[in-house]
Amino acid sequence: MKLANQTLKYLSISVLVVIALWSTIFYLFMLEVIHDNIDEELENQKRLIIQELASETIVSPDLEFGVNNYKVREISEEQAIKMQNVYKDTMLLMQDDDDPEPELEPVRMLTTAFEHKGHYYELSIINSTIEESDLIKNLFYSVVILFILLVVSIVSLNKVVIERLWSPLYRFLDQLTKFRLGKSDDKPAMDTNIQEFKDLQLAVSTLIRHNEETYEQQKQFIGNASHELQTPLAIMINKLEMVAETEGLQPEQSNAIAEVLNTAERLVRLNKSLLLLTKIENRQYLNNEDLSLNKLVTHAVDELEEIAAFKNIVIKVHQHQELNLRLDSSLANIIVSNLIRNALFHNKEGGEVNIAITENSLAVANTSLQGALDAEQVFSRFYKSDTSSKGSGLGLAIVQAICNLYGFSISYNYADSQHTFKINFRQV
Repeated sequence: MKLANQTLKYLSISVLVVIALWSTIFYLFMLEVIHDNIDEELENQKRLIIQELASETIVSPDLEFGVNNYKVREISEEQAIKMQNVYKDTMLLMQDDDDPEPELEPVRMLTTAFEHKGHYYELSIINSTIEESDLIKNLFYSVVILFILLVVSIVSLNKVVIERLWSPLYRFLDQLTKFRLGKSDDKPAMDTNIQEFKDLQLAVSTLIRHNEETYEQQKQFIGNASHELQTPLAIMINKLEMVAETEGLQPEQSNAIAEVLNTAERLVRLNKSLLLLTKIENRQYLNNEDLSLNKLVTHAVDELEEIAAFKNIVIKVHQHQELNLRLDSSLANIIVSNLIRNALFHNKEGGEVNIAITENSLAVANTSLQGALDAEQVFSRFYKSDTSSKGSGLGLAIVQAICNLYGFSISYNYADSQHTFKINFRQV
């Protein structure tokens, strides 16, 4: 999840909790205000009723609520002393003008006690809260609607603010993603006044500078290694060839020179393969262009046709679909060439190489006298299924390095006496 979305998530939850708490407190406060107003009205009615009853000689008990919405009953002095003003919400049967029969309606009741000429009475006064109930219900709905509007407004506003606030960082990350050592001239930069972003840019710029210095040193070392090793090896091979052509050599001497010459040529191939592998891992091959893998396979098969004919191997190409890719042309040729050469060199006399091309994959299968290879080691450097092989053991390691560079996946499978190497060009 993006940092902006994560920030918005926690902010939204916090806002939701705070506003929910505030709405509840506000609703309860307004409810208390409404009840206080009703209680004040009941208190006022109590004073008026007691004043009215004080003018009468005898208070006649009225055990039912009449038109005056109160009732009176005589109680003992002990009960009157213990009694305090009690307010409560309850339901009573009441009949309005438009009601055919009495119905239960909400009321607020005040129960109190008073003394009249040595007698003590309990006074119960009611006040209908139908209008107040409607007011409370409307208040509840209003609070809910206000709550929703506030949450939506605050979250939307914060989303806009956060996206605007974090936009320099996202642009900076996009520049970092596209930046390539040795390829990009413009370094990633942010136009911002936020100190933390400035610190991040400074740290990244410092890191890029150190990496560029290390990268240049590696390039220089690779170039020097290539030159310093290839030159003496070439001289040594040239002199060995001249010695081998000298007349009068004994057979033992010729065989010894031939072995040394083969070893020197293997060193040349090994040196080239290691330098190539290092360049791939250092991302020095990223001149991507649109390529047709079908054409590359056809060209590679044509080049290797003589080797296949020498070993009496039949190469079959099954082009199910056109496979177009965007990658470095030299690396694409290395992938195709290494897989097909591997299939030819580790094949049997009179065997087959089957190449299958689909919309997203390339599979190269070859017959072999050997059984299954070690699937965990087959792409390792210097792995050889046959110790007598004169190969460098780096061909498949180079193919895997290229796949890792572009996010492709490569797999090995053995079935029906055939070794199959398959590359899935959909990025993993």
